[in-house]
Amino acid sequence: MLSAFANAFRTPDLRRKLLFVLLIIVIFRLGSQIPTPGVDVANVRTCVDIAKDGDSAGLYNLVNLFSGGALLQLTIFALGIMPYITASIILQLLVVVIPRLEALKKEGQSGQTKITQYTRYLTLGLAVLQATGIVALARSGNLLAGCNEKLLHSDGTATFLVMVVTMTAGTAVIMWLGELITEHGIGNGMSIMIFTQVVAGFPASLWAVQQSKGYWVLGVVLAIGMVIIAAVIYVEQAQRRIPVQYARRMVGRKMFGGSSTYIPLKVNQAGVIPVIFASSLLYLPAMIVQFNQNSSSSVLDWINAHLVRGDHPLYMILFFALIVFFTYFYVSITFNPQEVADNMKKYGGFIPGIRAGKPTEEYLSYVLSRITLPGALYLGLVALIPLIAFAVIGASQSFPFGGTSILIMVGVALDTVKQIESQLQQRNYEGFLR
Repeated sequence: MLSAFANAFRTPDLRRKLLFVLLIIVIFRLGSQIPTPGVDVANVRTCVDIAKDGDSAGLYNLVNLFSGGALLQLTIFALGIMPYITASIILQLLVVVIPRLEALKKEGQSGQTKITQYTRYLTLGLAVLQATGIVALARSGNLLAGCNEKLLHSDGTATFLVMVVTMTAGTAVIMWLGELITEHGIGNGMSIMIFTQVVAGFPASLWAVQQSKGYWVLGVVLAIGMVIIAAVIYVEQAQRRIPVQYARRMVGRKMFGGSSTYIPLKVNQAGVIPVIFASSLLYLPAMIVQFNQNSSSSVLDWINAHLVRGDHPLYMILFFALIVFFTYFYVSITFNPQEVADNMKKYGGFIPGIRAGKPTEEYLSYVLSRITLPGALYLGLVALIPLIAFAVIGASQSFPFGGTSILIMVGVALDTVKQIESQLQQRNYEGFLR
């Protein structure tokens, strides 16, 4: 492993790409520490410390996770990469619904370029909405409940607009940095930015466990974490390979086809998207309670008791059920068995023992539904690990080894290592994965 890293840095082209990625990451992390103009830094830090001791930050855990803690500190990169993730998910869903977007997707690279441009515009629009909401909550004092400190130097409209514009511009800069990594570095830029922000919160989460429970519990958490990482790697790499045979055909004077390949169906076909969907949906009840703190009713009290705290059994059951549902939903809109079967038939491909056309479509649907079930259960169990840890050992809700964070870390790390591996093998070096 160490020799593979040495070989990667010995190659001038690969070394330049790796150093460029590290430079962008440093710039990204520096921007996550620079406060937005108009923010009272001392009071914000005091309120963040209070929030860490209580549950007031729980409402923003997902967005705060993707910003590396920058959200609650109201920095220029406070929104992180979350607007881009949301915009990408929305565009993926709209491609299935809107015929124009579906036609663009089928056009190849030119169509994908236009969809990417639409994603950028939607990202900026969402960034404006999210920045407006965050700044409004900070100005009213409801961003971090339980803290009476004033977060902004001024409540004026000018300060409000400057903060919204600054946070929106920060999101645009993050998009640009991610695209620079994709173009001039190694790996997917946006994925690496997300990975950076998730990893940035790891030391603080581990140190919080040590301070609250001691070194013995920290050792147990690290041991459990290694087991979880190994299990996640195993499942993320697992796939069902459906063999495909292409018949020989004559085109002019040349013979084509006669080759064998396979369709790789991953156990976790949906990735981390179902967890994000379920988390976002379950934040709605908590947001309703947050905006109605001064009013009291039996409905609000029930929501606050059952659907806000992550350690409640009803919350866990509902979270698990939503993840399973969204896994099936997302897989159904991203993988079209009919389209795959039609393409195979068009180019003379068939699955051995299965007739082309409708039987192939039914077979792919059957296999996909069977393989999605363990993937959905796996996502649900991994996502519940932080909630269970919070209920059992009283660790913070940002428990590092589980949920969205571990899925993102393992997925992005595996993808980036594979890309470095392929570039090393092109230069006749041994890769990372032996």
